[in-house]
Amino acid sequence: MKKYLVTGGAGFIGSNFIYYMLKAHEDAEIICVDKLTYAGNLYNLEGAFKSGRVKFYKTDICDRENIFKLFEVERPNYVVNFAAESHVDRSINDPGIFVKTNVLGTQVLLDAACKYGVELFHQVGTDEVYGDLPLDRPDLFFTETTPLHTSSPYSASKAGADLLVMAYARTFKQPVTISRCSNNYGPYQFPEKMIPLMISNCSQNKKLPVYGDGMNVRDWLYVEDHCRAIDLIIQNGRRGEVYNIGGHNEMHNIDIVKIICDTLGKSYDLIEYVPDRKGHDLRYAIDPAKIRTELGWESLTMFKSGIKKTIEWYVENKKWLENILNGNYQNYNEDCQSYLNKCKEM
Repeated sequence: MKKYLVTGGAGFIGSNFIYYMLKAHEDAEIICVDKLTYAGNLYNLEGAFKSGRVKFYKTDICDRENIFKLFEVERPNYVVNFAAESHVDRSINDPGIFVKTNVLGTQVLLDAACKYGVELFHQVGTDEVYGDLPLDRPDLFFTETTPLHTSSPYSASKAGADLLVMAYARTFKQPVTISRCSNNYGPYQFPEKMIPLMISNCSQNKKLPVYGDGMNVRDWLYVEDHCRAIDLIIQNGRRGEVYNIGGHNEMHNIDIVKIICDTLGKSYDLIEYVPDRKGHDLRYAIDPAKIRTELGWESLTMFKSGIKKTIEWYVENKKWLENILNGNYQNYNEDCQSYLNKCKEM
């Protein structure tokens, strides 16, 4: 059995990654670590716990003592670090928590990885560390050599984490890889992010807040394609390298909102333009040539089919969404944590 310590595993991409790894690798044992902040939801992992191959620890990656105890007990082969504060608006309102979790938390994990001889530390990054691209230059794309040029406290904290990871590789010879992805979408995404927020509001005939004129462009990546890319990097990627993961699915924000309205049979009258976000990036676009050439990865999900699957999932899982909107998922987190603790004691 190979042990994968997955931080932030009760969140959106982390939980999808756990399901992917359980399906792709029969010899994979998952050690899930999550602080269970507002975005951590153990409902996301109900099916995964039934596999018998997932353990859960509620802890903060900044808690050095607990993290080191966990590494001592579990002795993971691989660390996959999804744990991060990730909502740009929240980083504008409270930058400090982003620096603490995203930079200092990563440093604690790296220290533990070095001490306990982890075979690979994989850092899950973001294309936002590159800043943005002009709307009138569709020929320009982010590559792994694009200089870091951050726009928000969130992206700055993620860039800081990436630099720490590379520093530990050089100074302490820790085997590492980094992936930087474009905007993810799919099941289990917390409804503060654009696509699930618009689906939720649209379903309830609530206003659909769109920043500025809605013409900002994002490159969208279906979450399962992202998980497959990370797995390929872990298994076959060159150590010490950065890999960009992009879907070549560029869309204007307003066009996505209209697709959601059309799919759910709602009027565009629900759309409400609101003042633009501070420092709002214009366009993200990734060139995934490196991961395609070296590892044979490519995005299999075009946006047209991916957004359809995503909307259908949220419509079919209304209870999941309701439990977040009314806060009941937090009670479930507490009950589930108590049950899992009892299981560990048996």
